[in-house]
Amino acid sequence: MSVEVPIKPILTLENASRHFSGVVALDSIDLAAFPGEVHCLLGDNGAGKSTLIKLLSGVHSLSSGSLTFEGQRHVLSSPREAQALGIATVHQDAAAIPLMSVSKNFFLGVEPTVGRGLLRRTDTKRANRVALEQIHAMGITRVTDPDQLVGTLSGGERQALAIARASYFGAKVLILDEPTSALGVKESSVVLRQIKASKRSGIAVIFITHNATHAIAVGDRFTVLIQGRVADAFRKGERTRNQILDLMAGGDLEAELFDRTAQE
Repeated sequence: MSVEVPIKPILTLENASRHFSGVVALDSIDLAAFPGEVHCLLGDNGAGKSTLIKLLSGVHSLSSGSLTFEGQRHVLSSPREAQALGIATVHQDAAAIPLMSVSKNFFLGVEPTVGRGLLRRTDTKRANRVALEQIHAMGITRVTDPDQLVGTLSGGERQALAIARASYFGAKVLILDEPTSALGVKESSVVLRQIKASKRSGIAVIFITHNATHAIAVGDRFTVLIQGRVADAFRKGERTRNQILDLMAGGDLEAELFDRTAQE
């Protein structure tokens, strides 16, 4: 009889806090991201989601607590350090350059080359081929010309391009910052498909959103933030949509958090 070995988290935050000039932005946060799962980070504006993203991506350092990646504790001091570990962040605007081509955006700064020394040059054919292959693998088949300007892509397609790029360059943890917030229903469905595809490839996805419907559609684990603290953490199926909406709105939990803070 085989025994199922539990999957270990690839990234964890334990008792993580961040203070700014005496203001507590995040307080005692516990969070774990598992390979092949989507962890949805939910909360209204001002809940602390943006600060948490910056902690995970190396923009801010922890005031207290710890960050562990692949079993080793790390103190991230820059986004470059996070990227070197395999923590990739795709922001809401997808950081795309509208007047550059799809291929150049895909390989921006890490272009494949051929030749050596003075004869070294960008391998344009390979770059074009790989960019299209990766985009098509994400289900974006409308793009057939690698020289097409990114500015002509829809918002959902730009997000898909950014996700495909992060995956291609070895992301182990993919942080998505409100990727559907400015998109319509059709474009949002494109991004949600990309999230599921990243999950199937074994990437740990952290999906930051204030849209409970989108979170429920793709999420495996959920953490709800209120006023910089964890209001609730649960697995898929353990809360109804209405319960999640009530949590995000605060309700009795917000009062409970304020009472707890006053007692401390």
